[in-house]
Amino acid sequence: PERIETDRLELSALTPENVDVLDYYDICSGNAGDDVETLTEHLPWEPHDTPKETKAYLDGLADQRAAGENAEFAVSPTAGEDGAGEIAGAVGLCPHWERRTGELGIWLRQPFWGRGYYGEAFAELARVAFERLDLDAVEIVHRHGNAKSRRATEKFVARLGGRHEGRLRNYWTGPSGPADAHRYTVTRAEYEESADARTED
Repeated sequence: PERIETDRLELSALTPENVDVLDYYDICSGNAGDDVETLTEHLPWEPHDTPKETKAYLDGLADQRAAGENAEFAVSPTAGEDGAGEIAGAVGLCPHWERRTGELGIWLRQPFWGRGYYGEAFAELARVAFERLDLDAVEIVHRHGNAKSRRATEKFVARLGGRHEGRLRNYWTGPSGPADAHRYTVTRAEYEESADARTED
């Protein structure tokens, strides 16, 4: 989908048609006031140096979306939330069709940490993965040492009945070189069972 609404968030396709290039450059470069070094410490990309770099990045995401290879969304709080309408970060669903698995990824700007947006956005993309794309599992991979992602991921995966698969050596790649990563998965059966349990509650 091009646009998804949850209780507190709007997810918009992260493409030049939906997101102003200069606004996104300001966020990814640190010009918007974010501590971009902290923001990207555990991410597979570095701060953007020029608007041209941001434009190329968004164009690449649009091409991946059109090819069915990746779906990235800008995350914005909706009316009633602090920072409503601002870009709070981005969330993505990358299908690995050969493994029938969708990989979920997210990053959020510091003012939006601790609000539960991680689980809210991931829950919706898990629904898309299982109910619209007919995948068999979703996975979340985060860099070893990323304590905030670990806590949020453990909480989300436990809610859907999934599990921590283990620590994978030199699995994560990024600007600082390879690093260990942790992989979590939720299967379709676990997702459906957790949905049934939530319905009964």
